[in-house]
Amino acid sequence: MINSNILNMNKHPRIEIDPEIMFGKPVIKDTRITVEQILYKLGSGLTPDQVIEDHPHLTVEDIRAAQNFAADYLSDEEILFA
Repeated sequence: MINSNILNMNKHPRIEIDPEIMFGKPVIKDTRITVEQILYKLGSGLTPDQVIEDHPHLTVEDIRAAQNFAADYLSDEEILFA
């Protein structure tokens, strides 16, 4: 579940979460491209320009927004120690 603290749309205006779009996964606003898809592409070695070649309606700012959203999500994660 996504913590409501990171859902501050003033901080992440390019990210949208709607249960009717991609099962509620965070997406780039007005698209069906998930933050997860962008991160997988970047993690597999694609550059932002290559991601944009795959999805021409995205911008570098959209890709940065996905990275920032993911960083905020992880920074708010609770860590359990065994």
